[in-house]
Amino acid sequence: MITIRIKDLRLRTYIGFNDDERQKRQDVVINVRFSYMADHAAETDDVKYAVNYRTITKDIIRLVEEGRFMLLERLAAEVLELVMSHPKIGFAEVEVDKPHALRFSDSVSATLSASR
Repeated sequence: MITIRIKDLRLRTYIGFNDDERQKRQDVVINVRFSYMADHAAETDDVKYAVNYRTITKDIIRLVEEGRFMLLERLAAEVLELVMSHPKIGFAEVEVDKPHALRFSDSVSATLSASR
């Protein structure tokens, strides 16, 4: 198994349930970790046997920037579902941070994981 990490993907989306949060985009920071059997990709050095993390990242960007979410939990769940939709991936973990969500905190985050 190999583990791939997409670190600190900084995006903007509509997230929150207060009126002001529903009116303007806010920053979110997304971290994704996923694992898959990469033996054949490593042996052959052929991209067709690998999971394309660039494609996954583009899909996450589209989902987040075009979406509207009330809860961090929902955003994390949708990103996780997207990552796990790739059949080669056996395990994934997604963490979504909402910077400055609380007055005296750098951020609030939600983390979800799944495996098959």
